Amino acid sequence: MVDEAESTLARLARALGPEDYCLRLISPGPEVGRLAREVDLVVWVGGRQVAGDWLDKLLGQEGPPGPPVMVLTPREPRESWLEALTRGAEVMFDPWDVEELRARVARCLKVHARFSQLSNQVGELQRLSSTDGLTGVHNHRHFQERLREEFRRAQRYDDPLSLILMDLDHFKQVNDRHGHTTGDGVLREVAAALQQSVRETDLVARYGGEEFAVLLPRTHLTGALTVAERVRKDLATLQVGPQGSLRVTASLGLSSFPHRTVLSPEQLLLTADEALYRAKAEGRDRVCLHSQMPLLPPNPSQSE
Repeated sequence: MVDEAESTLARLARALGPEDYCLRLISPGPEVGRLAREVDLVVWVGGRQVAGDWLDKLLGQEGPPGPPVMVLTPREPRESWLEALTRGAEVMFDPWDVEELRARVARCLKVHARFSQLSNQVGELQRLSSTDGLTGVHNHRHFQERLREEFRRAQRYDDPLSLILMDLDHFKQVNDRHGHTTGDGVLREVAAALQQSVRETDLVARYGGEEFAVLLPRTHLTGALTVAERVRKDLATLQVGPQGSLRVTASLGLSSFPHRTVLSPEQLLLTADEALYRAKAEGRDRVCLHSQMPLLPPNPSQSE
């Protein structure tokens, strides 16, 4: 309850009952916005003038729906409570009827609970739309979107961006010898191990089949090479499948921006794919860089 005069708390407590609600009294100020995210209803005691700017902050918050706002106000001036209604607040005239007050509070809380439920459902649908159903990591569509976003960000702020493409070696033999159910289990275990091998800021996605992608924002080529080699070693020691009876290895291709041959997200993906192809052609279970990409930048003294 926001009440600068602190004149209404006792009446509200008697009307609503301490066994039903926990009332928190504060004065108008910076804490209103923060505390509003921790409660289910904001009661604003308007006096003769409702603070429209505060209502905009409370009711116009971006993201998940905030709590409803009930304004307790005299009938006059009329423009004051009409403005509150226009902004989306519930209006209750003071002095109020206790039964009506309880009914309006209950309705506000019910509406808020419904909006919160819908917001959670929308969030879950958004998560599912970007998640690979088998492995639980991001799916191909989400990876493509983030690749374009991160590349634009890297260009704008002159940040490095690296990409690892990884393909499990001879994975068809796992499906042929042990069945697709076992193969699916191996993919899930590999995806989980891959997430453990990278940072929280890196994006892991199933690129297709037994191929995965790792997008590393703000990571130079040398740092990405360290990550790729750690991933390769971790997978080589992983025991997967029934009773941990299977071993897997992976080939990894690596590319990075900025580089003279990488001018678009498509080129970053293409050069990483070329490096992956080389890793498989040269014997698998290894990390390869794009052929035109040196491991370290040239020494300025050597170019003079």
